[in-house]
Amino acid sequence: MEKLKHVISSRQFKDPGFLLSLFESAHQMERDDVFHALTDPLRGRILATLFFEPSTRTRFSFEAAMQKLGGGVLTSENAKANSSATKGETISDTVRIVSGYADAIAIRHYEQGAAEAAARISPVPIINAGDGVGEHPTQALADIYTIKKELGRLSGLRVALVGDLLNGRTIHSLLPLLCLYPGVTIDLLSPAQLRLPPLYREFLAERGVAFHEGERLEGVIEQADVAYITRVQSERFVSRQEYDAVKDVYIIDAETANRLKPEAIIMHPLPRVNEISPEVDANTRAAYFKQAKNSLYIRMALLKHLLA
Repeated sequence: MEKLKHVISSRQFKDPGFLLSLFESAHQMERDDVFHALTDPLRGRILATLFFEPSTRTRFSFEAAMQKLGGGVLTSENAKANSSATKGETISDTVRIVSGYADAIAIRHYEQGAAEAAARISPVPIINAGDGVGEHPTQALADIYTIKKELGRLSGLRVALVGDLLNGRTIHSLLPLLCLYPGVTIDLLSPAQLRLPPLYREFLAERGVAFHEGERLEGVIEQADVAYITRVQSERFVSRQEYDAVKDVYIIDAETANRLKPEAIIMHPLPRVNEISPEVDANTRAAYFKQAKNSLYIRMALLKHLLA
């Protein structure tokens, strides 16, 4: 595999062979974990998790991944309020300082482009753990890995992306990876005011990927191999009224879930609010908790690649 320096955007991953190798490494780590046979290739290494936005799964999975590989962790789970950022320190200065203490930095920031800016000045690997409405590349890697594990293939898929496509950084990162595989068709389902930004639609068109836009689940969800549901993000709206107008547009309940093909899967990057009913959790199509667990092993494989 080509050695990565930083992980800023899923567009960095242009070789399906690289992803396959990463998936094989993640799968092996999962097996070793089950049998208590993990080694410690990152002993003596330190990961800093610098989070300026809230997180549960991403921060914990990065920290667990590093510790399972024998490394240590420095963490700031609310850096916006509990770091020198409150005193006016720039992200560049923060990264320069933290890179003197850690061998890699996983950063989540509320400003799009913050991770890229950090990478330009950091002497250690920067991992984008979410930058505003920009990207979340390691989530996309976990998503593609989940699809491969659950369906056994990545080509010839019909994928329905549902919900907040305007602000959904997980969607923005997933699309370039889906484009790597032949025969993929993408259905973009959202309220008109939450449509996928033109930049990403142009990206799909340039790569010759078939995609369709609409607002209704009916007639589309039944054809999907993957139904990828996203939360309408209240924190991205200017007013509560605007959020309330669209927050309940898509609700996946037991009846809706059963309209999918039996072999189809339902995914969600989490957290969910009300867009997937808890009654769906027992449905054999529900893959979102597996998806969350898979992110641990993908991040283990990625950290080993970056630091071992």
